[in-house]
Amino acid sequence: MRIDVLTLFPDFIDQSASFGVVGRARERGLLQLHGWNPRDYAQGNYRRVDDRPFGGGPGMVMLIEPLRACLAAARAAGAGPAPLVYLTPQGRPLTQAKVRELAALPRLMLLCGRYEGVDERFIQAEVDEEISIGDYVLSGGELGAAVLVDAITRLQDGALGDAESAAQDSFEGEGGLLDCPHYSHPVQHDWGEVPAVLRSGNHAAIARWRRQQSLGRTWLRRPELLDEDALSKADRKLLAAFREDLAAGVGDPLPTPGEDGTT
Repeated sequence: MRIDVLTLFPDFIDQSASFGVVGRARERGLLQLHGWNPRDYAQGNYRRVDDRPFGGGPGMVMLIEPLRACLAAARAAGAGPAPLVYLTPQGRPLTQAKVRELAALPRLMLLCGRYEGVDERFIQAEVDEEISIGDYVLSGGELGAAVLVDAITRLQDGALGDAESAAQDSFEGEGGLLDCPHYSHPVQHDWGEVPAVLRSGNHAAIARWRRQQSLGRTWLRRPELLDEDALSKADRKLLAAFREDLAAGVGDPLPTPGEDGTT
């Protein structure tokens, strides 16, 4: 997959994508990542990429023409169409479903805003989709772009050492539930013991336990993600048992649920 990022700080994007899963994916040729600086396409001695907003107010607005020229150069550097995604708090919240959709594309372009944002006319003319990584404000879109690049790269074939790793992540798998707890050595520790079921070698029992923990944790921590009416009979039984254990002081201690299942 090829991802082109329009940013005033291409070195940040390159460095953030040089480690771990993303870095290895780039080394293996699974991800092509290119940064494009609008300042390189600005006119005049000062190569200005921003100016004051009409109507007054603080801050600066990124100008149309440097972005337009930069986008044209980026598009010409690769083959095939590529939707342009603008990272902005005004966009739709990023979900794993959206990540899967974008990861299936052969090519993608990301726009990182700065200052007070991008001239609305450029957004209306060129941006295909606006995405937010959360209800908060950052200094620019680079961190959001790095998040999106990481999430997309994980889903590329061969990016992870074990293909099952991505399938078992939170929001993946049946129902889009949170992930279950994980344990490693030692079995005995001052902070607790590895659950016996995980040491039993009974794969069916382990699968049931993990499914129950995913259901329970989603109900406790992100109840809005859980549609109990859509659960199978087996899942409802597992969730009921989880609630009974919790009421008896066994199981996930965080957080304490309300009567309606909210936190």
